[in-house]
Amino acid sequence: MIATLNGTVKFLTPDRTIIEIGGVGISVLINSHTSASLTVGAHAHLFTSLVVREDSLTLFGFSDEASRILFELVQTVSGIGPKVALSILGALTPSELAHAVNTENISAIEKVPGIGKKGAQRLILELKSKMNDFSHGSTRTTHQPVWREQLTSALVSLGFSAKDSDDAINTVLSDVSQEEIARMELGELLKLALQSGKK
Repeated sequence: MIATLNGTVKFLTPDRTIIEIGGVGISVLINSHTSASLTVGAHAHLFTSLVVREDSLTLFGFSDEASRILFELVQTVSGIGPKVALSILGALTPSELAHAVNTENISAIEKVPGIGKKGAQRLILELKSKMNDFSHGSTRTTHQPVWREQLTSALVSLGFSAKDSDDAINTVLSDVSQEEIARMELGELLKLALQSGKK
């Protein structure tokens, strides 16, 4: 599984980029949010999800880990494939999507191309409990840092309850200083939290 890419942007459109790594150009499907964060000729770091089909291998890329995790979570909804999931995260940020699901805002979701009213209702129905956990976890502490919100979101999408997520993050905080955490990648923090959650 290809989880991240680090390289130079050689080609860029609103829905696709080519990242060159060690002389090899890797084609990645992206949405407008991710495209806006990239520049041809500049270095790029993308969080990726590899979708394997009988006749194809397609890599989808995101500028942040929360979007990648939600991209995979949204595909657990019946009838939603990777291209529609990519459209959803192009139209709504992870926090906007969580808010729309939690408040059952059908109109915000049905504006996404390829969803429609029935698709929006199904998405809310199937994701509400997962997004609810994330919502409760993120509102428990006021003014919490972005890394904590992202880490909570990542843990909840992996099946942790809001309370278990908080417990795991607090365990990490007891072992690692805030200064060290601020310098760490989300992936590293997630590993630490998962290890502490198993203790």
